[in-house]
Amino acid sequence: MNFFINRPIFAMCIALVMILAGAICMIILPVSQYPPLVPPQVQVSTQYIGAGADVVADTVTTPLEEQINGAAGMIYMSSVSTNNGNSVSTVTFDVGYDQDVAQMELLTQSNQALPGLPPEVNQVGLTIKKNSSNMLLIVNLISPNGTHDGRFLQNYGDIHVTDSLARIPGVASVMNFGLRKYAMRIWLDPARLTNMGLTAVDVQNAVKEQNQQVAAGKIGQAPASKGQAFQFQLNTLGRLDQVSQFEDIIVRANPDGSMVRVKDVGRVELGAKSIAGIRGSTASRLPPLVSTSWPTPMGSRSKRRSSRQ
Repeated sequence: MNFFINRPIFAMCIALVMILAGAICMIILPVSQYPPLVPPQVQVSTQYIGAGADVVADTVTTPLEEQINGAAGMIYMSSVSTNNGNSVSTVTFDVGYDQDVAQMELLTQSNQALPGLPPEVNQVGLTIKKNSSNMLLIVNLISPNGTHDGRFLQNYGDIHVTDSLARIPGVASVMNFGLRKYAMRIWLDPARLTNMGLTAVDVQNAVKEQNQQVAAGKIGQAPASKGQAFQFQLNTLGRLDQVSQFEDIIVRANPDGSMVRVKDVGRVELGAKSIAGIRGSTASRLPPLVSTSWPTPMGSRSKRRSSRQ
């Protein structure tokens, strides 16, 4: 101590060097080397199409919570079940716990609940991804002249913007709030179905049977007859993508040779996969980092659950 007191100029030089080195390191030091302050989170989500909040909570969210609860490093868990059929469980782990390990832990735990989930949920599958409670940025897509509606902007952002934002270093995930993906919507007329002795299940089965990709095989593939020199790949009409194609789907063939098609019992239109969404026709929001709360469409009732280990 006396050495530096007796030599103030030397002490000042060392202090300046330390300040300069600290300023340089503050600029170039990677963020990942900072001590973790926010508890890591992992989100488990799925969808039960057509189910309400109560049904989703009882048949999907509760079985998942029973399996996820008690995961290594877990602090607490919060779940949301909405009238859209969405089930989202956000699990928070201890500060400093490896988020990749936490994700694999939840993957193992949640897979144990699959046999007890409805078949419709198993068909959709579970989405397990790392989450962050910090909102980094919100991007608004607008149509200044009102040329495009909100549905178009949402799908444009999902196709062209979301992937670019997700590739930015440090971005955990991207959420397109109120995303309504394009889909073929079939509106059935109950009166016509009753008059023709059909049900909505009949139409659903007809669409499933006639709207699928089929591997037709090849002609001339070995073993083939002698002299067969060429092979031809068979390509058939696979998944339908036009309104007129869905309208011509045959629901029933009558004994007299006539046919009942989808257009005879309803109408088909290119619309949104889910008609529930955030109100507004000219704006779409895409925050690069997801918040802890799941976006619930306006006007829909949500049921929240929470459990603590």
